[in-house]
Amino acid sequence: MLKWIHQQNFMIVLLLFVVILNACRQMDGPIAEATISLIPEENLETAIFAGGCFWCTESDFDKIQGVVSTTSGYIGGTVENPTYGQVVAGKTGHVEAVKIHFDNTKTSFSQLLAAYWITIDPLTINKQFCDVGPQYRSVIFYRNSDQKELAETSKKELAASRRFNRPIVTEILPATEFYRAEEYHQDYYIKNPLRYTYYRNNCGRDKRLEELWGIKH
Repeated sequence: MLKWIHQQNFMIVLLLFVVILNACRQMDGPIAEATISLIPEENLETAIFAGGCFWCTESDFDKIQGVVSTTSGYIGGTVENPTYGQVVAGKTGHVEAVKIHFDNTKTSFSQLLAAYWITIDPLTINKQFCDVGPQYRSVIFYRNSDQKELAETSKKELAASRRFNRPIVTEILPATEFYRAEEYHQDYYIKNPLRYTYYRNNCGRDKRLEELWGIKH
């Protein structure tokens, strides 16, 4: 019975975020920057998530109400100002990730965590879908002790739900220097919709997510 309750509670959270993910589409470029400038500083927070290809992670979070900007980039490595070529070759220790600015009066870090889980495969080490290597692993980067605690609690709740019979391998690490990726990577799904759709479909991302979570993206 306890196992069933954990599963049901976790699925309720997931279903709520299916609604949120489809509720709106994020503003782009200068419009987003202008929006950020209008939000009081105390209401603006930052989250950083790695979920494989940052084109897809950016696209997924841009749909969430309360997210005001997303930036694709690199984090967690040892080389300053890494290039895309260096990162994907696995030579710098960086991970492809997305920095998210959000309005905490409209969403929260906990809500972003719930949205994050259903966009990744939390069972696979050093790989997300067709992209292989530690530079594509799933990581939650926390910026303070509150985010660390919330991330650890969220991960424990997912494990306790017994949805999966394998361990959750997504890492929880302190945020280090985040380097903005090259401009052509920013909003890639908007600038190159056909190429993006082709990549996402052929990578098997949405098929695997449906297998894992029972939700169509």
